[in-house]
Amino acid sequence: MREFIDYIERTREQYDTLGYPTYQWVHNEDAPPFAPLRKPLSESTVALVASGGIYRSGQIAFHYKDDISFRIIDSATPTDELRVTHFAYDLTDARIDPNVVFPIDTLKAMVQEGRIGQLAERAYTFMGGIYSARKVRDRLAPALADRLIENEVDVALMVPV
Repeated sequence: MREFIDYIERTREQYDTLGYPTYQWVHNEDAPPFAPLRKPLSESTVALVASGGIYRSGQIAFHYKDDISFRIIDSATPTDELRVTHFAYDLTDARIDPNVVFPIDTLKAMVQEGRIGQLAERAYTFMGGIYSARKVRDRLAPALADRLIENEVDVALMVPV
């Protein structure tokens, strides 16, 4: 069993080491725009959105600290074609099994079990640890939200790392 990791302290140390000002944790003033489900989960289309730096073999890997790009991954992509890169966490387990940060196989099983209606055709991934909360708020989050709306998704499962 691995030891507990104090991510807040680790983040502070990493920003200090990289020469950044002390990390300022985001404090949202507004309530998040959550809404109750309009239909049962067993009838809903669920999309996966993950911040673990997942990409498909053949796509360009995430490559720098404030990379606010995202990757579109077809939900039918076999797990052995998924790759992971990230500057802020130990990738060992995620590279062995991407499901630890991108639980696509679990969601596929839930569809088979009838627990969710269907998996959205596309999943969206990005590399978390983005220093600029403003860029996330103003550029990345709206772009992802637009895609989810365009894909007629009922539920987005957000998987942070």
